[in-house]
Amino acid sequence: MTGWRSKLVFMLIIYFAGFATAIYFLAPAPDGQAIDSNGIMASAFKTDAFAQSFNVNMHKCLDFSKDAAQNAGKFIQQKFQEKDI
Repeated sequence: MTGWRSKLVFMLIIYFAGFATAIYFLAPAPDGQAIDSNGIMASAFKTDAFAQSFNVNMHKCLDFSKDAAQNAGKFIQQKFQEKDI
């Protein structure tokens, strides 16, 4: 692993493995599996409420980023039109 490309691929694999682990940990437990490997009750975390709150906030974030991307696109088009004149 001497090249920058292989280092980049390795770091991306590590990053996405960590992301997948976080999603797996935060996902609500299926019915009948209320205790995790550490013996902590999953119901104490109220995973359904957390999942609903996370979903609502994620949609707000996506809407905000979509609006920001559209505004940035309009701004860039305006600057290109000004430059052409």
